[in-house]
Amino acid sequence: PAAVTAAPAAPVAEPETPAAVAPAAAPVAVSADARETRVPIKGVRKATAAAMVGSAFTAPHVTEFVTFDITRTMKLVEELKSDKDMAGLRVNPLLLIAKAVLVAVKRNPDVNAAWDEAAQEIVRKHYVNLGIAAATPRGLIVPNIKDAHAQALPELSRSLSELVATAREGKTTPAAMQGGTFTITNVGVFGVDTGTPILNPGESAILAVGAIKLQPWVHKGKVKPRQVTTLALSFDHRLVDGELGSTFLADIAAILEQPKRLVTRG
Repeated sequence: PAAVTAAPAAPVAEPETPAAVAPAAAPVAVSADARETRVPIKGVRKATAAAMVGSAFTAPHVTEFVTFDITRTMKLVEELKSDKDMAGLRVNPLLLIAKAVLVAVKRNPDVNAAWDEAAQEIVRKHYVNLGIAAATPRGLIVPNIKDAHAQALPELSRSLSELVATAREGKTTPAAMQGGTFTITNVGVFGVDTGTPILNPGESAILAVGAIKLQPWVHKGKVKPRQVTTLALSFDHRLVDGELGSTFLADIAAILEQPKRLVTRG
């Protein structure tokens, strides 16, 4: 993926994301006049670069955007922090965005697929291994939560926390980065409104989450300060046509506009 996540930068947008993995020592060469530095391309960065180029020039990318009022989701985040079922668990916007994605995938299952060029087949996945893109000094990594579709909100919170802790400790395994079916990447923590993410290889869609900002918004016929964000969905047009991509993205936004009944269910 082209878009990445990092530690939160703004007080409004607080999606938790994996912290940096300790960088591996890499020999560098500084020019005689000290005007240039050359760093060898290897390891995670080299593999990621190859995957990005392969994805960009193999899958025909389309990106769509939706801007909407996420105020109720932000209020639900605060309510859930005092919910007995979530006691001791990390509750933040990313958790509810992830849950909204899982609900929308269930209602639009053809988004969760892969293109098998060798077999000339579309592979529809009946499970969701949810990837969370993370930027580290060693390069971009995308660990994923296995069978995230089967997890209720408390379990999903635990899985996200474990993913964060593992990445923070630099212990993310290759297995944790394999088999993903859908990815979320959070550019909002940089204060960025949106982006056009590149698909993770083998997946048909990726969602970029923009910054959550207090903005004037028409609410119940009046202009009021509301918390607003923009989501961007990039998808493989061989697998996802414009109607499906639009329906799926609009569904995520609708859930996050009115999240309580849908997101708090298992």
